[in-house]
Amino acid sequence: MNKSKPTHIFQKDISNCGLTGFISRSGKQVEGSVIIKSIALMHDRGNGLGGGFAAYGIYPSYKDFFAFHLMYENGMALQLTEEYLEQNFHIEQEEDIPTRRIAAIANPPVFKRYFAKPLETVEYREAVEFKNMTVEDVIVHHVMRINNEIEGAFVVSSGKNMGAFKGVGYPEEIAEFFRLEEYKGHIWTAHNRFPTNTPGWWGGAHPFTLLDWSIVHNGEISSYGINKRYLEMYGYLCTMLTDTEVVAYTLDLLIRKHGLTPELASLALAAPFWDMIDTLPEEERKMLTAIRQVYGSALLNGPFAILFASNEGLIGLNDRVKLRPLVCAEKDDFVYMASEEAAIREICPAPDRVWSPRGGEPVITRLNPGVI
Repeated sequence: MNKSKPTHIFQKDISNCGLTGFISRSGKQVEGSVIIKSIALMHDRGNGLGGGFAAYGIYPSYKDFFAFHLMYENGMALQLTEEYLEQNFHIEQEEDIPTRRIAAIANPPVFKRYFAKPLETVEYREAVEFKNMTVEDVIVHHVMRINNEIEGAFVVSSGKNMGAFKGVGYPEEIAEFFRLEEYKGHIWTAHNRFPTNTPGWWGGAHPFTLLDWSIVHNGEISSYGINKRYLEMYGYLCTMLTDTEVVAYTLDLLIRKHGLTPELASLALAAPFWDMIDTLPEEERKMLTAIRQVYGSALLNGPFAILFASNEGLIGLNDRVKLRPLVCAEKDDFVYMASEEAAIREICPAPDRVWSPRGGEPVITRLNPGVI
């Protein structure tokens, strides 16, 4: 007779999310098959409830337009959203996002993309709700309204010359569904999801985006509540039922709205502990004290590793005590970042350099001047 207690024989699947990404600093275009190969190696880090990709440089013919990727759960959502877009944007081109039928994905939502700019009529520019707004502020306003007010419609991405592709499935299945091998970009990120405290659904897969910012995340943001309330004071609405959404919006607020450098924004998200700050030279101590005092509600608590991409470059960041893995590598003008070194070596077998950044230490790689 097996006398083991249930607590003794219980086996927990200890897999967790996987992420990977790379950047060519000189803007070399790389086929989507490369990032697919890297993330597929970490198949066992997910459970099939979320996979996704972000790609930069994929729409050179429409690089001056905002590329809206929209997901629709029903026909009414599509109709209402397209009416809304026509009222607020000049749409240069609209089309279905190419997909293919695969056995692993049943009954997916409808995906369309729109290359658009906000209307420039005098009446529109002088409307009370848009007065004194930048173009980027207007885009954020519309993204929040669509996600919050049109049931069944969700903005997957809204940046220039970039796009996000995500859904419920393993990342290699999502890649096959969206035909990602047909795209070329100079920055790629990918995510394999293992949701724990939030549901696995199409809009909840990573990356999370706003404008051209995109985030993939492994871990848990235990400070989600205070981060969410802090962002709501600035007009950001968190509606995607997952903690990662606050990271994308916080970086938009700190870097685009408040003008912080990526280095300072990273220090706000993963600030050193007070006892460490107290040991620093005076000027550095004053700066970090000010960041912690001003941006205390933006501090991310909990274990995390994130890759944060934009049209300017790629950033990797761990939590302050490095509770989630992050490995980086360099080869020629490429920089690679991933949860596992094996995912890097799968696409770059002989890197010039491999290292693991310390907790709270950002790895910031910018595109060379003139690439954008």
